[in-house]
Amino acid sequence: MYISTKCSIALHCLVFICEYGGSHKVTSSLLSRSSGVSAVTVRNILGALKKDGVISVKAGTGGAALLLPPRAVTLYRVWRAVEPDFLEKLIGVHPSPSRRCPVGRNIRSVLERSYGRIRDDLRRSLESVTLEDLAEDYRAFLSAERTD
Repeated sequence: MYISTKCSIALHCLVFICEYGGSHKVTSSLLSRSSGVSAVTVRNILGALKKDGVISVKAGTGGAALLLPPRAVTLYRVWRAVEPDFLEKLIGVHPSPSRRCPVGRNIRSVLERSYGRIRDDLRRSLESVTLEDLAEDYRAFLSAERTD
């Protein structure tokens, strides 16, 4: 099982925008330097977040800004914006079980019952964590770093 890093990059960018968007022009170049990924990757992620209505992005060097309060931006929403079918792809079922075998004929339905519960649990967990939570955690780590 593989989980893409797109969501963590998106959340990195959103925490940066949340914390510094009021005092800095937040561009893809700035976010690229902060996140350590290419500006093209950042622009693609910002485009997905813009399309979902989470941020606004002004062309050129205009910068990105949050359109929603941080408490309204859940991890689930961010993940769906950057990886629309992530839950469906999270747990796969082998594609060609034998139709002649009683297990093979039924395994997809058997597994899907459990996998569906797992996906629902994950969705609920992701919906319970917000950008506001992440920003608070960031501030706590920053504060602890300053006292060291």
